[in-house]
Amino acid sequence: MAFFLRQSSLASHFRSSYQKTLGSMAVPSRAFHVELGDREKALLAEDPSLRRFKSYKKSVWKLKRIGDVLTIVVVAGCCYEIYVKAVLREEVRSKAKAADGNK
Repeated sequence: MAFFLRQSSLASHFRSSYQKTLGSMAVPSRAFHVELGDREKALLAEDPSLRRFKSYKKSVWKLKRIGDVLTIVVVAGCCYEIYVKAVLREEVRSKAKAADGNK
């Protein structure tokens, strides 16, 4: 859908006046691929002095997983409590109706 809208004259009608004045100087929607320079490659390279600090990733993952499990347990417990209270309230109402019907 977005492809057709981009190609239609309707889309050109809704463009801002800023984009219309730039014409062919407008920034293209797709960027050109540019190879990384030496500096960027050096910054992205693995640093051996930081290798010992990478072990925290597994412990963070385990801690996150434990947090997810605890969240699910708490939500399930809350849902169970709400269910129990609703069932008890319904039992009390049915007993009250039965008692009123016997009078």
